[in-house]
Amino acid sequence: MDHIKSYVLRAGRISAAQRRSYETLFPRYGLALGPALALPRVFGNDHPVIAEIGFGMGSATVLMAEENPGINYLGIEVHRPGIGRLLWEIERRRVSNIRVIEHDAVEALERMIPDASLDGLHIFFPDPWPKKRHRKRRLLARPVTDLLAQKLRPGAYLYTVTDWEDYAQSALRELAQTPLLQNAYPGFAQTQSWRPRTKFEQRGIAEARPIRELFFIRGGSSPAGHTPASP
Repeated sequence: MDHIKSYVLRAGRISAAQRRSYETLFPRYGLALGPALALPRVFGNDHPVIAEIGFGMGSATVLMAEENPGINYLGIEVHRPGIGRLLWEIERRRVSNIRVIEHDAVEALERMIPDASLDGLHIFFPDPWPKKRHRKRRLLARPVTDLLAQKLRPGAYLYTVTDWEDYAQSALRELAQTPLLQNAYPGFAQTQSWRPRTKFEQRGIAEARPIRELFFIRGGSSPAGHTPASP
């Protein structure tokens, strides 16, 4: 899929601790861009797999993984300081059910994630690209949403949260027009109490921006013997 990147790599400062964690721990928990993954082999088990695109500093990711040891989490991120921080948390908390891909999410999904292999997909506070001339960079727009849906098992979910109203309305339209997806709610979703609240979200609340949640399900029946993961 030819696509415009939904991010810009900025020359952000990486701390000595983040750099050290990246250099020492990425070989253990990181995955380089390559051919399609056998996810049970990657994690060493056949537990459900939930992917997260753009995990930032990884605070929500590591909390969910710690609270749900029977679910595997696959984080996709391009900013190295956040990857280093998440790897540090993985090691500090002794969490074994997280793996990290450092690459553009669309290309990683196309090349590395088999179709109908994910039990959930999280996209928390994606870059809203608020300027009109930049909206073509928004991740939650077709045909990318078709690709996201294609990677979900039937019955699995896509869950996204934003504090930018225009993006929320746009994402709702684009997801509703994605053939494989069905909205689990009449419009915006109720707050999912199991999702950890991040500092970024707290800032949005402090600045009086409404938090909008979208929760869509891939249609179809689950494969025999498989039950999609609970969030």
